[in-house]
Amino acid sequence: MTDFSAARHNMVENQIRTNKVTDPALIGALSALPREVFVPDRARSLAYVDEDLAIGAGRYLMEPMVLARLLQSAMPQAEDVALVVGSGSGYSVAVLARLCTTVVAVEENADLATRSAETLTRLEIDNAVVIEGSLTAGYAKHAPYGVILIDGAVETVPEALLDQLAEGGRLVTVQRERGVGRGVMYMRGGGVHSRRIIFDAATPMLPGFARKVGFEF
Repeated sequence: MTDFSAARHNMVENQIRTNKVTDPALIGALSALPREVFVPDRARSLAYVDEDLAIGAGRYLMEPMVLARLLQSAMPQAEDVALVVGSGSGYSVAVLARLCTTVVAVEENADLATRSAETLTRLEIDNAVVIEGSLTAGYAKHAPYGVILIDGAVETVPEALLDQLAEGGRLVTVQRERGVGRGVMYMRGGGVHSRRIIFDAATPMLPGFARKVGFEF
């Protein structure tokens, strides 16, 4: 039988702290949350490995180190309202719920939306809500957001999501360019967006975010 408490401790000490993640609140959230309840039963023994885990419907639970570095770069504050694009099984939603006042998550797969909402309820996380809807559209009704996490790799970040950032807001994701994935952060300041590359990451693609191919001679 897997000792999940020990596995969680080892994840934090060997994957998180050793990869430039130092934020105490983030480390506290990762140390407290039972990651194993966010993966299918058959994969629970793998919940704390340092790789992306399949959770069904062609979707993945992001590698712990990648998620941690993205969230540390996003600098979530206690007063922030955050948006998670692609709640998946709900793990990133639960982490952000420990760091922000409110988390809104959008998930277009009905089964995943239901599963993640049920898991959050079971863990008594009452400051997060999962809404079934288009990932690329986000959820403008509760915008603007101080933090937006796109939970998976994308080739392009839709303007609809960037427009939902608050002034000073940060959007983080893994963006693929010419086949290479990099953790990136978009920031909104003075009504315009800037982008900063943070680190390399080989994260699976999130459906619907492929770059549109135009006509070329």
